[in-house]
Amino acid sequence: MKIIEMRVTPIAIGDPPLLNAAGLHAPFALRTIVELVTDDGRVGLGEIPGGKVTLQMLRDAIPDLIGCDPFQLNQIKQTLINHFGDGGTSEFKNTRPWETARINHVYSAIEVACFDLMGQAVGRPVVDLLGGVVREQVPYSAYLFFKYEGAGGELGFGTAPAATGWAAARQRAALDPAGIVAQARGMVEAFGFESIKLKAGILDPDLEVDTILALREAFGPDMPLRIDPNGAWTPETALRCGKRLEGVLEYYEDPVRGQDGMAQLRQQLAMPFATNMCTTSYNDIPGSVAAHSEDIILTDHHFWGGLRATLELSRVASTFGRGLSMHSNSHAGISLAAMTHLAAATPALTYACDTHYPWQTDDLLVGGPMAIEGGCVRVSREPGLGITLNQHALQRAHQAYLDFGLTDRDDEVEMRKVDADWTFLPVRY
Repeated sequence: MKIIEMRVTPIAIGDPPLLNAAGLHAPFALRTIVELVTDDGRVGLGEIPGGKVTLQMLRDAIPDLIGCDPFQLNQIKQTLINHFGDGGTSEFKNTRPWETARINHVYSAIEVACFDLMGQAVGRPVVDLLGGVVREQVPYSAYLFFKYEGAGGELGFGTAPAATGWAAARQRAALDPAGIVAQARGMVEAFGFESIKLKAGILDPDLEVDTILALREAFGPDMPLRIDPNGAWTPETALRCGKRLEGVLEYYEDPVRGQDGMAQLRQQLAMPFATNMCTTSYNDIPGSVAAHSEDIILTDHHFWGGLRATLELSRVASTFGRGLSMHSNSHAGISLAAMTHLAAATPALTYACDTHYPWQTDDLLVGGPMAIEGGCVRVSREPGLGITLNQHALQRAHQAYLDFGLTDRDDEVEMRKVDADWTFLPVRY
């Protein structure tokens, strides 16, 4: 089996006006879809966050991939490193930490597509190629956002029918505790989630803490709750808010920046700490262990360098007493399928994973969006990822990318459309 074609398609999928510490989500989220075609007619699928530099790297990699055997992942990775360097040349680096190792983005999309091909070739699901099933159903968490009114998307694709249920709830504004509780009720009712995460670091910290306490009152003490200010709080604010939330949170995610800041705060509060900001690669593990900056690492195969590299983190976590959860960004069904296969095969991943999937309505899969029932996605037992790309939906999403004209995510620019004087501050409160 040899790769004879690699198709790289940038897409835009509808995204509501969700608020976060970096600003505001645009009406469309950017993703890039990879299709690897083999000489025996199979097609393997991969998906990564969008962006013009990563897109160009993938296109530049096409000649290197033609003729490769999808089973030879070590050879493919070395080929990419030979082309781009171990962490991308300076041309491909950015001051934002999630963009500094673009080679991981590129390789992860290609590796997922190769696993999809391998599974199809041997007639086994990807989870089996990763060592086998640890859990048949992967739990995900309801991911709540303060937001403005609106559902995102549009660009002349027709008038949507009158919304009900979660479709209506995802359109409503949520800028206070009551709005977030209503949002949570809609999401939990629709998908059965059994844990809740709130994106914070946007509004007044005490209002955000009040929101968590309102969720506790609404859902009771048996519903695990998490809050993620994305490091936007000072140590003083994070300590004050943390004291109000002791005994309430399942874990406190990135209240402050840096491993040292997390470690110092962690010593003052009686609750688990989690991160997807201060420990984001294997290079960060020595510092994590020395400082004990977190109890739970939120991993992400798009950023850690693929499925195999992320699976290895389970052994590291077990060795050093860390738990694992999974980070999410706005994504479509290919990423959700890959995340589910990976989580189903990762022993140390014992916390419900994050997912933005309920916020996205433009999916790319034959048969429609993947089902989330009882807060879980059941891992497919079909060969490969167990999904098929809807080419009509892909082309529609690509046309949205062309029509919208956005080539890189910039939440600060979007926020300035609402507040002309707003500026991103790494630490705001």
